[in-house]
Amino acid sequence: MNAKIKYTNEPLKAKVVRDFLPPPEQLAFREEGVKVTLALSKKSVDFFKSQAEKHHTQYQRMIRRLVDSYVDTYGESSSRHSSRATGKQ
Repeated sequence: MNAKIKYTNEPLKAKVVRDFLPPPEQLAFREEGVKVTLALSKKSVDFFKSQAEKHHTQYQRMIRRLVDSYVDTYGESSSRHSSRATGKQ
């Protein structure tokens, strides 16, 4: 762990990622929920539990909002790609 870092003058390959996360005011409302059983990796659950504790919220709520954000971003385009994903045309 004490190895020295060697820096070079190579050009950086940076890519700008569009911010697709919703602002806090869009997260304040409650939607109808559907209970599901989902097995997650231990490291994922541990991460969300530690973050939830830091931010004084529930880890399940954080996971739900993450999934909702993903659907809001990619949900409309998924129906266009569904025939390719299943191999049906």
